[in-house]
Amino acid sequence: MKTKLLLFLLFVCCYSFGQKAITSEELVLQNDSIILPGTLSYTKTGTPLIIWIHGSGNVDRNGNQLPVIKANYIQQFREAINQEDLAFFSYDKRTASKENMRFLSAVLFTDFVNDAKKVVQHFKKDPRFTKIILIGHSQGSLVAMLASENTDGFISIAGPGESIDQTMIKQISKQNANLGTYAAKHFKELKETGTIKTVNPFLMTVFAKQNFAFLNSWAVFNPSEEIKKIKIPTLILQGTKDLQVVAEDAQQLHNSKSNASLVYVENMNHVLKEITEDADNLKSYYSAAYPLSKELIETIVAFIKK
Repeated sequence: MKTKLLLFLLFVCCYSFGQKAITSEELVLQNDSIILPGTLSYTKTGTPLIIWIHGSGNVDRNGNQLPVIKANYIQQFREAINQEDLAFFSYDKRTASKENMRFLSAVLFTDFVNDAKKVVQHFKKDPRFTKIILIGHSQGSLVAMLASENTDGFISIAGPGESIDQTMIKQISKQNANLGTYAAKHFKELKETGTIKTVNPFLMTVFAKQNFAFLNSWAVFNPSEEIKKIKIPTLILQGTKDLQVVAEDAQQLHNSKSNASLVYVENMNHVLKEITEDADNLKSYYSAAYPLSKELIETIVAFIKK
């Protein structure tokens, strides 16, 4: 069936945030049978539009992964960026919408890329915005790279610099060197045969059978190679308090694209919160009470408006 993009305007509302009135539109974009509900917000037309591309997991448009992760970081980002007269759109990742569950048994990494392309395709036809900037967060950094055609700028936040198999092997090895060795063997077998005959019982959550196709579809892409193909202005951001992605990842991306801007955001963690006490780092994943990094917003605004 030919892929179609449908748009249903559910409602439009205006509200006041600080001293500027915000127009908010609830939209539902559709990629075949997959629905992508999202929120568009802006203070005025004739401005750039930022489209947010999610990290891994069942992340909704506000940056929450119910019932556990309640950081609300994307909503905080929306409110801050709108106050700088930049429009913003984020959508529920296909894995966050209950309506999509019956279609997700065979989801591939490229499905996330196609969803992002559909969103870009829609807004390219919207004359209210002067240009489109993609922000890819964590896993979404690579997704946004692959979907960046026909956009005007790319921002990577906490984007891994290596393919997911190499990233996961390193992460597992830090916890347990022996399990890291098993993980490397499992990825090698998965790449060569498409399956893993016997999974180490301590790695079952990572190498569950239902994940094989998805992991294989993800591991074929190396972010440090894909970023070389991007011809639009690029900004690479990495928080110094990030527990999941490290400074070396950002440096790898920058090594591959030396004309990109590279900024290490002081005291920012993986969910974009400003962390002064290390004990608060993980706590900030579970509460919206922690403030968003101000330096993050300042850096992005300067990049887009220069």
